[in-house]
Amino acid sequence: MEELNFNSFIDKLERILKNPLPGRSAQLEMSARFDENLAEKYFNPGRDARMGGVMVLFYPEDDGTISLPLMLRPEYPGVHGGQISLPGGKMEPGDKDLIETAKRETEEEMGVNSSDINILGNLSELFIFASNFLVIPSIGYLDYKPDFVPEEGEVEKIIPFPVKRLIDPETVKTTNIQAARGIRLHAPYFDVGGHIVWGATAMMLSELRTILKNLNS
Repeated sequence: MEELNFNSFIDKLERILKNPLPGRSAQLEMSARFDENLAEKYFNPGRDARMGGVMVLFYPEDDGTISLPLMLRPEYPGVHGGQISLPGGKMEPGDKDLIETAKRETEEEMGVNSSDINILGNLSELFIFASNFLVIPSIGYLDYKPDFVPEEGEVEKIIPFPVKRLIDPETVKTTNIQAARGIRLHAPYFDVGGHIVWGATAMMLSELRTILKNLNS
């Protein structure tokens, strides 16, 4: 992807998001390796799956770099403790749709004014087996660099992830990971400033990465 200014990047991304999404094949490029017999269980939601929304939020850095924020959750008992994720969470009764869920959660977790978030589209849905959530990522942007305020007790810190690092092949690595319930997995991950971004978040970012790599085609 050639270096674009922020406005050109947003314009091109908005246009390409009108095309069919890469979908499951792009997500699976960053999936942990499962036995094929377990694939249906891990990737297909049951009737009791909860709905959730997350936000991919682009913004311009002071030097013109285009970034999106990830967040490090504090260590706590549960399947997502200590992991890095996109802002987001479960759909609440007052949310009219999953876009509103994603915007509300981004404001709560990162201190971003949700009314300033412009929505461009969305990525493909992804079922997260560990937490029984069916998640749809919204894609939005701010036309300024926000002053992030991590939610106390919920977010340890905000980690900027430059777009140019997302599409850099050297950012993708593999390692053995201790997952929930003591399961050890061999999994690909994104190396974000020394932080390991794997699992569902990496799968969502993998689809985004595929889209961004085609931005100039």
